[in-house]
Amino acid sequence: MLNALSVRNIVLIDQLDLALGEGMTVLTGETGAGKSILLDAMTLALGGRGDASLVRQGQESGQVVAVLELSADHPARALLRDNAIPDDEDVILRRVQFADGRTRAFINDQPVSASLLQKIGSQIVEIHGQHDDRALVDVATHRAALDAFGELNGEAASVRDCWAALVEAQQAVAEQRKQVEEALAAEDYARHTVEELSKLNPAVGEEEELAARRQQLQQAEKASSDVVEIDEILNGPSAPAPALASLMRRLMRKVDGGATLFQPIIDALDASLVTLDRTTDVLEDLKREMSFDPRELEEVEERLFALRALARKHQTSCDGLVEVLAKYQTDLETLQSGESRLKTLEAEEAAAKARYREAAEVLSAGRKTAAEALSQAVEAELPDLKLGAARFIVDHQVDRDRVSATGFDQIAFHVQTNPGTAAGPLLKVASGGELSRFLLALKVVLADRGSAPVLVFDEIDTGVGGAVADAIGRRLARLAGKVQVLTVTHAPQVAARANRHLLIEKQMVEEGAFMRTHVRPLDVPARQEEVARMLAGAEITDEARAAAKKLLGAVG
Repeated sequence: MLNALSVRNIVLIDQLDLALGEGMTVLTGETGAGKSILLDAMTLALGGRGDASLVRQGQESGQVVAVLELSADHPARALLRDNAIPDDEDVILRRVQFADGRTRAFINDQPVSASLLQKIGSQIVEIHGQHDDRALVDVATHRAALDAFGELNGEAASVRDCWAALVEAQQAVAEQRKQVEEALAAEDYARHTVEELSKLNPAVGEEEELAARRQQLQQAEKASSDVVEIDEILNGPSAPAPALASLMRRLMRKVDGGATLFQPIIDALDASLVTLDRTTDVLEDLKREMSFDPRELEEVEERLFALRALARKHQTSCDGLVEVLAKYQTDLETLQSGESRLKTLEAEEAAAKARYREAAEVLSAGRKTAAEALSQAVEAELPDLKLGAARFIVDHQVDRDRVSATGFDQIAFHVQTNPGTAAGPLLKVASGGELSRFLLALKVVLADRGSAPVLVFDEIDTGVGGAVADAIGRRLARLAGKVQVLTVTHAPQVAARANRHLLIEKQMVEEGAFMRTHVRPLDVPARQEEVARMLAGAEITDEARAAAKKLLGAVG
């Protein structure tokens, strides 16, 4: 409910504070008194487009504040929480319009964007007029209105959930298919690489070991000629050991013959032979240790070259070849498992699509039934509104190839104003007066099913009178039993149905200083006088006053 509206420095309004209440409130006044200004101010507070021309002349800025009372479960409160705006008490919308064209928006004193203010405002207040292009005139709202009327919000939520699950499944399939396609494109190279590296079978640390072994073999190759030469000297045809041994035996025979003077030489020769034997043993150890096989050196160099060549090819180190082999082995395994995973995901996608289609079919069938019921309910309201020959049509188009969060259906409200004429969208077919009456009938039918809690009607009774105006008043009063209704009217039959009556009038401030728009609540006598003015025109007669009293008494 809109509890209060405060306006400062907007066009002809210098200062205005309105306290509003439940039920139906009418605003009346002579043409030019400022009724449209008040609605422009309200629209500004609800997030409507700002305009520098709204600022009162001579002022730097104007401001409008709307105080709203909402139920705890109203959707606007969830939107406030989503934007970190406190919502534990009344919701206060404030809009400041500057004379240079800038605007600032606030909700509960928190600065917000104009778009958020508009989102919140549109969920709370609907403004309807002959030329209004929002609310139920907007085709985008028709599907939601039909779902609310048919109590299909649960089915619609199920479709949204199934659609979200289907989209998620489709994305998973697309991503997996991309991975499989990429793996397939690289499969030949991966298989070749795995075969090549598996054949080489690299090991971590192998390059270092091979390099060390090659160095040993190269050193052995260089020293081998020296070893051969030493072996030739010590063990060849000219080896000293046999000659020395022969000499020692001859001298030993001489010593045995009594020539003891050779004994020191024999001892020295014996020591030399022992040293030569020891030298030969060391040489044999060295030969064994430095055994050199040219084929081994060739094999070591070939493998080292192969490892380093593949490392350059894959832009890694020789040790890194182990990881490269593991990667391509994994890629091949991923290809095999990826194809299996793709089939699983495709099956899940098919199941999600089946669930979506089932939910969408249920919703579509419900909408078909609701469309027929809504058409009948609205058409039942039309005769009293002088639209008895008109038809209200819920155009329900079903496209089962259409996959969306809202299901298969396209919904649009069409009307046929006269028999034999073509039916079409509300805005294209209905005149201004007809449009307002169609919308009123529709709002009456939808009042307790998804309507905004505050409805504002701007002169929807223009061009009608008598019984039609009375029918409009009765329907507005019916609406006011379920939602808060504010209506600007020139029809006394409508004004008489209200719970409260506000008079909009111009006042001169400080004789000739400036003119301002003023709004004052009317008590019973003042209300009778205003209704009499609406009945009689410029000159209020006693007959008009009597008729006004009778009219107010008849609907009181």
